Amino acid sequence: MKLICGLGLGLSMVAAAATVPAPPTYSKDVAPIVQARCQGCHRPGEAAPMSFGSYQQVRPWAKAMKQAVVLKKMPPWFADPQVGHFRNDTSLSKEELNTLVAWVDAGAPEGNPKDLPPAREFVTGWNIGQPDMVLEMPQAFDVPASGTVDYQYVILPYKFTEDRWVQASEVRPGARSVVHHVLAFIREPGSKWMRDMQPGVPFVPPLNDKGERQGFSGDVLGGFAPGVPAEPLEPGRGRLVKAGSDIVFQLHYTTNGKAQADRSKVGIVFCKEKPAQRVMVLGASNRKFVIPAGDANYRVDAEIEFAHDVTVSSLLPHMHLRGKDFEYRVIYPSGETQTVLRVPRYDFSWQFWYRPESEMVLPKGTKIACTAHYDNSANNPSNPDATKEVRWGDQSWEEMMIGFFDVVFPADMDPKLLLPERKKPQASAE
Repeated sequence: MKLICGLGLGLSMVAAAATVPAPPTYSKDVAPIVQARCQGCHRPGEAAPMSFGSYQQVRPWAKAMKQAVVLKKMPPWFADPQVGHFRNDTSLSKEELNTLVAWVDAGAPEGNPKDLPPAREFVTGWNIGQPDMVLEMPQAFDVPASGTVDYQYVILPYKFTEDRWVQASEVRPGARSVVHHVLAFIREPGSKWMRDMQPGVPFVPPLNDKGERQGFSGDVLGGFAPGVPAEPLEPGRGRLVKAGSDIVFQLHYTTNGKAQADRSKVGIVFCKEKPAQRVMVLGASNRKFVIPAGDANYRVDAEIEFAHDVTVSSLLPHMHLRGKDFEYRVIYPSGETQTVLRVPRYDFSWQFWYRPESEMVLPKGTKIACTAHYDNSANNPSNPDATKEVRWGDQSWEEMMIGFFDVVFPADMDPKLLLPERKKPQASAE
């Protein structure tokens, strides 16, 4: 009887063991996730400080990866999943998250290398394909090993001789590890912004009599920020660069202990024919705020109204180091209000464009309203100085409040018609 019971117990244990799934392995289960979610940045020449091209490269970071994904620090994505759906969402699915955690908890086994998926192929150099034109800083800017660097501006020494429609642009830093972000502005021939500054020479905009810097008002060609890929516009769309325009770089450098020299450049792919639709960056902004010293939850609001039917294709909230959260709402002429993007944990290190799965077609009279909160308290580890009140300014220790968005409208339409007559379309320098 004891033999029969023992045999039955043994068979039960074997059956139970057979139902316990094998732990995930890198080769079979984790490598596909790393390829899809990590290698865009974690590869040579890109933004991340380490490469994840193989098991040997990933294994030392296994525990750090688990912590980063559980805390939702990586992959970086800050939109509230309960508000809207975005076609460029980089966040992990629940299944992917569980697989990574289970793999680390099992000791991060490699598994059989024969189970590895084919290596992901990346474009070397330009991600938009071979540009039709490349404009580069004619002289390098020397980034020191330490300290804080004011935002630098460079007027690239080239004027467009005819109207050109741009289908894609890509900014590539020369010293990627110290470049936080770059914006390439289109300065039209009628603009008086920094007309006295010498092209090709980096500069900091001087202060006026009120102690303020003259802000840029115009369209944006494109830019660079870590983790944000260069994306061509949809077929039939383009950005207009008028004859006589030039391109102005705004460069934000962060020191990392090693002195470097940067010569950033922008590549441009032109439309093969005039597009049917024009794309332009606008923004709902508020410059008239004063954030009190020590205030942990200061609110700033802004809104913009459309005087014409438009399509909004993407959204980019922008604040600086005291930024806490940001929200976009659409207010229709009927009074109906819809929240379309909420960023509950704003991070200045990541300048994301959020691209809705379905572009927003907005009738005349619709408003885009934005609300931002700022943490100017000592509890904010990024706060440069919690003892000072903060006003608008383009340097990172000052603040901004802009809800940028890409607006799409007929190519032959005057953009002045987009907004009520008393206002002008403008995208302010970050």
